[in-house]
Amino acid sequence: MSQRSRHQSTWNQGLDNMAAPSGNTRGVMERSIRDRAPPLLTDLYQFTMAYAYWRAGRHQEPAVFELFFRDNPFGGGFSLFAGLHDCLLFLRSFHFTDEDVEFLRSVLPPATDPDFFKFLRGLDCSGVTLRSVPEGTVVFARVPLMEVAGPLAVVQLLETSLLCLVNYASLVCSNAARFRLAAGPSRRLLEMGLRRAQGPDGGLTASRYTHIGGFDLTSNVQAGFLFGIPVAGTMAHSYVTSFTSLEEVWPQTLVALNGDPDPVDFISLTKGWLSRVCELLRAEPGKIREGELAGFLSYAITYPQNFLPVIDSYSVGCSGLLNFCAVALALCELGYRPVGVRLDSGDLCRQSVDVRRVFRLCREHFSTSAFDSLIIVGTNNISEQSMDELNKMENEIDVVGVGTHLVTCTKQPSLGCVYKLVEVRGRPRMKISEDPKKSTVPGRKSVYRLVDAEGHPFLDLVCLAVESPPVAGVSLSCYPLGSDDSPASVTPAQVACLRQEVFIKGQVTHPLCSAAETRAKVQSSLQTVHPRHKRLHEPDSYTVALSKKLHHLVTETQKGSSNSSNFLLAN
Repeated sequence: MSQRSRHQSTWNQGLDNMAAPSGNTRGVMERSIRDRAPPLLTDLYQFTMAYAYWRAGRHQEPAVFELFFRDNPFGGGFSLFAGLHDCLLFLRSFHFTDEDVEFLRSVLPPATDPDFFKFLRGLDCSGVTLRSVPEGTVVFARVPLMEVAGPLAVVQLLETSLLCLVNYASLVCSNAARFRLAAGPSRRLLEMGLRRAQGPDGGLTASRYTHIGGFDLTSNVQAGFLFGIPVAGTMAHSYVTSFTSLEEVWPQTLVALNGDPDPVDFISLTKGWLSRVCELLRAEPGKIREGELAGFLSYAITYPQNFLPVIDSYSVGCSGLLNFCAVALALCELGYRPVGVRLDSGDLCRQSVDVRRVFRLCREHFSTSAFDSLIIVGTNNISEQSMDELNKMENEIDVVGVGTHLVTCTKQPSLGCVYKLVEVRGRPRMKISEDPKKSTVPGRKSVYRLVDAEGHPFLDLVCLAVESPPVAGVSLSCYPLGSDDSPASVTPAQVACLRQEVFIKGQVTHPLCSAAETRAKVQSSLQTVHPRHKRLHEPDSYTVALSKKLHHLVTETQKGSSNSSNFLLAN
């Protein structure tokens, strides 16, 4: 594996040159967010509520909303927070155009006060403050990830767009991290789900955030352009099956890499090698597909330094592998280094072992060292389960391509992030539901991650914003969510404030990170999490707890809500 990993090709050169997007593409990204998430990309009731606030004279009241999710996705023990980059660009560019306002006139009731539309035309996020967990951080259910504070009407209008930008990004990023955990640290992962994604924006978002979550490569060229993600690909079966005979190969010659200017008849050279390969493997020449060989020859002549065909268009053992070896040996004779093969059907593990065995036979028999570095790419409707099973079986697969199950998140189609009001005019607000899981935690808060002596996070503590932060080495009492409402005593070895101010008065106050930089943060954050919380199956639950004062506020608010004096028709 180590020798194959040094193969200089498209498959690793991109990883060695993971350039951030250029200044021009950063501008494209900002324009893209205005196109993808304009202020009208929201639910109608946001505007009807904003009008009601405005008409009542409440639109400027200071309010605070929180964004969080209620359950860790995929039955796992964690999630990754993603989408903050786009949220910041969205907030920075938030404003209504004349065209936007005219459309709103047409959909809101005719009796809507015309001055409300003047209000909307001048609206922006200059009064909004966003405190957030850093993008790429491992996060857990019920922890407030983002706090959005500002004038009531504005922060209400932001709800749907922010949820849209965070929900899928965090979900698919978390899905990618689980695939990475299932694959192990060394196997390369190729995201190839664009054609299966929910539309162009879903495909582009998936490519970006699966890379951040742990995938090495993407097939999506636009994602490579915008986000600096290494791009790779092989060929489709249609290319192979479009050929029927060697007469269709053109040109038929190839110049050797050593500088000899005389072109070599590449077809004749390959046919000679094919006879030797068939003799070595005791294969039947009559079962070899001429059209497949023609397709391989044509591609190899076009891309002699990047020859990686799919070899299962017909039969791997009877045709595809033999044709590949013949073309690859011919390339080696001319000084080129073929890259490898792709398997896309059948038992990938067994076939990869058979293919590697043939590569070793050719290397030994023909003294061709380039066959040591050939890679095997496996693609065949790979799921997290099949990836996990692949790791437990003998196989020789170097790169795994994943599409449908990755980008569509088939195990769980939505993360279920919510955006809830927690404070108005400095007063805590709480949603009290018949379903306890849907009740919210009132008040403006701070969030701290408590770390044990081994450097592993063991508890996220949610406190009121006015409370003093916990101190390392000092015992504290807290109330774990989902427990029997009894306090727990913990002593952290380290304490980290989980959220930071990233947007103040219309300005982004924290550096915007590239996909590569956020990807590095993900890996760093995941490494700190204890393995028991990262298990793909039956992980241990991570503890999220309320401080003593916040728990008291929740209890008192719940009691107050049941007091008859709060009801309009109470006697």
